[in-house]
Amino acid sequence: MRQWTIDAFATAPFKGNPACVVEPFEAWPSDIWMQALAAENNQAETAYLLKTNDPARFGLRWFTPALEAPLCGHATLAAAHVLFDELGVEVPLLTFDTLSGPLTVKRAEQGLEMDFPADPPRRTSVPGGLAEALGATPTEVWAGAYLIAVLQDEATVRGLKPDLSALKAIGGEATGGPGQTVVVAMADPGQPYAVVSRFFAPGFGIPEDPTTGSAHCILMPLYGDTLGAEVLKFHQAYPGRGGDLECERRGARVLLRGRGVTVVESRLRVQPA
Repeated sequence: MRQWTIDAFATAPFKGNPACVVEPFEAWPSDIWMQALAAENNQAETAYLLKTNDPARFGLRWFTPALEAPLCGHATLAAAHVLFDELGVEVPLLTFDTLSGPLTVKRAEQGLEMDFPADPPRRTSVPGGLAEALGATPTEVWAGAYLIAVLQDEATVRGLKPDLSALKAIGGEATGGPGQTVVVAMADPGQPYAVVSRFFAPGFGIPEDPTTGSAHCILMPLYGDTLGAEVLKFHQAYPGRGGDLECERRGARVLLRGRGVTVVESRLRVQPA
């Protein structure tokens, strides 16, 4: 079987967030096998696809090195990129059946456009130990699936060196559990994006995720309200890489737009179990 490594939400190779995508299966392998391969790949996500009778519809599951994820933006974009650009699937719209319901992806003027459920956050108190774990005091804290810590400025976001072992135990009111914290701030004047963020996810076995589509399902409702905007550009400032997204509010949905770049094509020499 073939496998590809795709840099998602990337402006060039070695930018954005790498995800592995395995060639579509006729039937799901065992969960144990999929988890073992994801741990072997040691990327934030490995995406698995399942064929259906509809050439435009696939099952899709995502595994981190530690567990199966309920939602993943960058690996969904990577999966669609593989189907469109590597396997030559010629359909106007892809539909993926996932743990978060049907997700659709289509070609857009600037790469690919994904239609995801919005996760509007609620304002919450600062959880005990969060400021100490981050090494910075949030000006606000919000909670959706992940904890959202609003920081003073872009420099603070970029300069963070959090205590990940301490952060792993902190969840506050986040519905996705502890150890998943987005830090965010307004961009500096003159930047080509409006909002800058980073995402630390030791609770998912990921010290820091380079670019996180699902986090922007929270950030777009938050900053759409804050800035009175329906469309915003975001930059996730993972050191040495960085990823870029354009997001649009559509009621209870968020459209996420970005590019995928193929950097590796490989062949698995193990059989699915």
